[in-house]
Amino acid sequence: MGQFMGTHQSKLDARGRVSIPAPFRTVLRCGASEGPVSIILRPSHMLACVEGWPVPVFESLGEPLQAMPLFSADHEDLSAALFADAYPVESDREGRIVLPEWLARHAGISDAVVFMGQGKSFGIWEPAAAEARRAEARARALARGLTLPGVVSNRIVSPGVVAP
Repeated sequence: MGQFMGTHQSKLDARGRVSIPAPFRTVLRCGASEGPVSIILRPSHMLACVEGWPVPVFESLGEPLQAMPLFSADHEDLSAALFADAYPVESDREGRIVLPEWLARHAGISDAVVFMGQGKSFGIWEPAAAEARRAEARARALARGLTLPGVVSNRIVSPGVVAP
């Protein structure tokens, strides 16, 4: 499966439908070019956006919960935060999905939307909030000196090996 990359703006139509960007549909179809796609939508429990997940990736999120004590408060809270508001949708032949009003309200979306790639998932944002989030993420990553493990000076190296 590929990754969701880029930022794409679209509009909600009068019926609350929005077209999933073509590059995102390709990822959801695992490279195939035709047919509807299935995704899981959920309100982010950390940000004012709607998360979009490929079904197999979303289902894998439940695996770490199995390691938690079944009736613990942490298990109950995390499973409710993850699954209680999960909303499966399937696109039509044109790649449009209906964005439920309660999810649009969570993200402050009224007519225009921004799809923002996040690797294994994507966010659906109100456009100004998406721009603010991207700017905030860049600034915080820079201020904290964040980098990926094994990456030095934009060159991927093995752990413990310094790139020339």
